[in-house]
Amino acid sequence: MIKLIRLDSPTADLLTLVKELDQGLAITDGSEHQFYNQYNGLEGITHFIIAYQETRPIGCGAFKEFASKTIEVKRMYTNPEYRGKGVATSILAALEEWANEEGFCFSVLETGKRQHEAIKLYQKNGYTLIKNYGQYANATNSLCFKKDI
Repeated sequence: MIKLIRLDSPTADLLTLVKELDQGLAITDGSEHQFYNQYNGLEGITHFIIAYQETRPIGCGAFKEFASKTIEVKRMYTNPEYRGKGVATSILAALEEWANEEGFCFSVLETGKRQHEAIKLYQKNGYTLIKNYGQYANATNSLCFKKDI
């Protein structure tokens, strides 16, 4: 059984998962990794969720305030051994629920065009493609999504 834990600051388990995420993104992003990586720090984020299988951390996600009533989903990751089992969907739903509890109504996020599993995850969970926002406005390999939560 998967257990989801809310955190207000990074832990060793979260940092381990984020390191795994960044290693994978470095491969997928290739020469563009530095551009994307500069926007993936944990500074200023106070809403994290870690998924555990018994005592093993297997996935994570976070959100931060993006604009009035809007959050931005960040640092979504599931260990490859646990993909396709609903872990990421559970994390995403828990992040949206938490944000809604805090008065947020919308969620936005960015993912890379090469992140095929992520794109499918977000579309399956009701996210719709929007015009690239902010620092991703001119990023040709970015896709941005939005959802009412």
